[in-house]
Amino acid sequence: MWLSRLVGADVEQARYTREQRQQYREKVRRDLDVFERMLGHSQFEFDRPMTGLEIELNLVNEDLGPKLDNKSVLEQIADPNYQTELARYNIELNVHPRPLPGDAALELEQHLRESLNHASARAAELHTGIVAIGILPTVMPEHFEGDWISENIRYAALNNAVLDARGEDVWLELEGPTGERIARYSDSLAPESACTSMQLHLQVQPERFADHWNAAQVLAGPQLAVGANSPFFLGQRLWAETRIPLFTQATDTRSIELKNQGVRPRVWFGERWITSIFDLFEENVRYFPALLPEISEEEPEEVFESGEVPELKELRLHNGTVYRWNRPIYDIVQGRPHLRVENRVLPAGPSIADVLANAAFYYGVVRVLAEEDRPVWTRMSFSAAEANFEEGARLGIDARTYWPGLGEVPATELVLRRLLPMAHEGLERWGVSQKVRDRFLTIIEQRCLKVTNGACWQAECVARLESRGLPRDRALREMLAKYIEGMSANEPVHEWELPAAR
Repeated sequence: MWLSRLVGADVEQARYTREQRQQYREKVRRDLDVFERMLGHSQFEFDRPMTGLEIELNLVNEDLGPKLDNKSVLEQIADPNYQTELARYNIELNVHPRPLPGDAALELEQHLRESLNHASARAAELHTGIVAIGILPTVMPEHFEGDWISENIRYAALNNAVLDARGEDVWLELEGPTGERIARYSDSLAPESACTSMQLHLQVQPERFADHWNAAQVLAGPQLAVGANSPFFLGQRLWAETRIPLFTQATDTRSIELKNQGVRPRVWFGERWITSIFDLFEENVRYFPALLPEISEEEPEEVFESGEVPELKELRLHNGTVYRWNRPIYDIVQGRPHLRVENRVLPAGPSIADVLANAAFYYGVVRVLAEEDRPVWTRMSFSAAEANFEEGARLGIDARTYWPGLGEVPATELVLRRLLPMAHEGLERWGVSQKVRDRFLTIIEQRCLKVTNGACWQAECVARLESRGLPRDRALREMLAKYIEGMSANEPVHEWELPAAR
């Protein structure tokens, strides 16, 4: 299975010595040198294009607040595809890699619904619900106190490493479109646990990696515009996809002075188009100190020269602590190395139908963008792509997006006029059936035509409930109850009903 634990797969301690950090830096550099040699000489696995999916989920109690008991819930579910995540109210569903062609996505939709129905039924025996949503709207400051972190040493190690590197508490400051804001310190990584996402994996050939990564970067802004699903945090209405700035701030290892010096954040969009996957790994080694300096006994040069496949554990672990929104992955399955683009842009939810619509849109558009004779990134600055990304996160489906040949246009217009036709064509090139394309891309089309996504629905639902006299905390719980109904019915969010306003 692809979905190995990138962060902390081999973490054995919660804190590290200065000597360990120095040795780790040298080992990572050796791994990087071997990786460069592998790119020039090794045979990477690519018999057929494979895709994979991860969905992070929230646990809620009967009052729809966070249920901090993932250990008991996972024992009850008893399915190895469900694993722990950072906080005790988080779990993750890992989906086995599979090819795209034919009706595979329809089969996957059925499989995911059956899996979640089973998990939900087992969790219900513990009076617990499972919710796929970008940020659980009922999370409040008190849930970040006390014993909030999951029982796994890698999470304690990561929490210690980020706070130790920063040298002070984390500052969170966010403001939404209506002036609601939060401004507070956090003495742990707990706010990061509120950010639950879906990750899309795409296996690619080494010589085509740069094209696919650049294409994914170009698409990130429109992805967020149509897929935003995280408008509330700590009771405040903030960005359409608050998960983006919250994750960025909550895991920031830089003090204010280092920010002022221009030191790069560990959560970042990047700063340039690339020509090889090596560019990204080399940037990791050059710019970012170790957070989890675990050292293996592997001698990577000897392994490579003997004709075997080196694991490069230090390089992979280090890569797992640099949080690119499109992350490069080197992995080994059954003794064969391969490369993947891991797309980390999107939130979880709202429904499985929405999740797979987002996936179909991504895989289709990226295929066409990566194969264009004159790629769009040759006609578009990297800063423009980053601005689109921030605009999509901030305003969601109301965002305006720059695109070569069109200028600045509403994101919905860009998707309808340019990107949806690309998605259809790209999925057809993958060999995806017409039935799949119609099922999932129609959902993206309807979101744009109705100017509605998960973030819009959540915000409008709360506004209507408040117009009827409900205080914010009650409105958030009522909204979440209606959200769970739509999610459980597997209806796309643009079809969900809203309560009547007064």
